[in-house]
Amino acid sequence: MKYVAAALMSLLPISAFAHDYAIDGLKVAHPIAKATTETARASAGYLSITNTGETSDRLVAVEADFPRVMVHDTVVEDGVASMVHMDSITLEPGQTVVFEPGGLHVMFMGLSDQMIEGQKIPGTLIFENAGRLDIEFNVENLDGDAHANH
Repeated sequence: MKYVAAALMSLLPISAFAHDYAIDGLKVAHPIAKATTETARASAGYLSITNTGETSDRLVAVEADFPRVMVHDTVVEDGVASMVHMDSITLEPGQTVVFEPGGLHVMFMGLSDQMIEGQKIPGTLIFENAGRLDIEFNVENLDGDAHANH
């Protein structure tokens, strides 16, 4: 019995950090937002969305309590990175779309306060077919591609 308890206790740190959501065959894993400095006016959000359903869907918007929230992709041309606004993201059956540093990401713009590690930022993902899914972005300190470890 003590081995079972020890095994269950070993899972606690994993489940404490994981926070997943689902709606109509779409699974959203570990939404996070990047902690900021006091003077930052923007931050980025990362997550992954897996379509386990049998039909495609599209992420058409992300909402949060900031003046502007947009989905961007990072494009590199001639060694120069720029962000491109994405009107929607298609999610084909069986596909996982990863929002990560250097790629797709949610931009939170017009911040009036610092985003501090440990905060939870309420947001809503809006899908063309599945509808609205309320989530929370956990604010984390991210260095480089730290999100790849989640």
